[in-house]
Amino acid sequence: MYAKEVMVQNQVGLHARPATFFIQKANEYKSSIWVEKEERRVNAKSLLGVLSLGIVGGTGIRIIADGSDEQEAVDNLVALVESGFTE
Repeated sequence: MYAKEVMVQNQVGLHARPATFFIQKANEYKSSIWVEKEERRVNAKSLLGVLSLGIVGGTGIRIIADGSDEQEAVDNLVALVESGFTE
């Protein structure tokens, strides 16, 4: 298991289009991936799950992965969040 904390940089947070980009990227990996905000953890490959966290700009989240490509998955998803979804 591999995890990293990241601060959501873009203004709107993980809503609609940014959440879709995030989920598409998460689905490129074999590992199980979760997003954690405070005490809630959801499947990072589920649009409904990610949207249900209500992540706004400036929120700290934790990205966790478990599997064969866990480190690559977490590092790339953290980079996507840090970029403000401009990649």
